[in-house]
Amino acid sequence: MADRLRILVTNDDGIHSPGIEALYRIANEITDDVWVVAPESEQSGASHSLTLTDPLRLRQLDEHWFAVRGTPTDCVLMGLKKVLPGPADLVLSGINRGQNLAEDVTYSGTVAAAMEGTALGVRSIAFSQAYGIESTGGPLRWETAETHGAELVRKLLKAHWGPGVLVNVNFPDCDPHEVAGIEVTRQGKRDEDMVVLDEREDARGNPYYWIGFSRRRSEAAQGTDLKAIYERRISVTPLHLDLTQAESLPTLKSVIDG
Repeated sequence: MADRLRILVTNDDGIHSPGIEALYRIANEITDDVWVVAPESEQSGASHSLTLTDPLRLRQLDEHWFAVRGTPTDCVLMGLKKVLPGPADLVLSGINRGQNLAEDVTYSGTVAAAMEGTALGVRSIAFSQAYGIESTGGPLRWETAETHGAELVRKLLKAHWGPGVLVNVNFPDCDPHEVAGIEVTRQGKRDEDMVVLDEREDARGNPYYWIGFSRRRSEAAQGTDLKAIYERRISVTPLHLDLTQAESLPTLKSVIDG
C-alpha cells in the first residue's frame, strides 16, 4: 500500500446526498487524494446492476467530483477505468441512509458498489448509518459515522482481507458517545414476515403498492450484524463474491452422479 492513498468515494443515494458528503470528509481525514464518482440521482435498491441499454453520461461538478447517469456499479467502473488519473488503493461506498444488514446486502446498491471495486481488484468498504431502530423521527445521526469512520478505516487497512472479499460496515442508531464498541460479525437473517406491501389507492380508485419493512426488531442471533446494531455496536462484516454454498456440493454431486 502506498504511503499516499488514492480513494474513490461513491454511493447509491446520489451525488447530492448528505451521506456522501460525510464519507468524503471521512476519506479526507485519511488522504488528500479523494475522488467522488456517484449517481446523478438516487439508485437505492439497484443492487449490482449495470446500465446496458443506455449510454453513460458523465458530468463534472468540481475538481474531483463527478456525477454519472447510471447505477452505483456503473460509477465504480467509470471511476476506476475513466475518471481517476491512476490506480485506486481503496473504494469507499456510502454512507447509506439507513442500515444494510442481513438480506439487505443482496438488494443494496451501496454494497454492490463495494462488490464492483472488489471485483476489479481494489479493496472496498461499504458504509451505512442505521436509522429507525431507535430513532422515531428527525435527522439521521451522520455524526456517529463521521466520528468513528476514519479510525475504523485505518484499522481495517491493517488487515489482509484476501481476494474477492469486501467489508460491510453499519453504524448503530445512537449518538457517537453511546456507541458500545466495534464487533466483527456474520450476516444475519431477519424474521420472514418483515417485508411489508402497503396497498393504497390513487385518485381514480386504482390500487398501487409500496414495498417496505416492519419497524419491529427481528430475533437476531448472537454474533450477527443485526444483533450488534441492536446493542449499539458498529458491525463489521466480511462478505465475499463467491456465492457457492460449499457444504451442499457433496450432496448435489451424489444426486447428479447417481
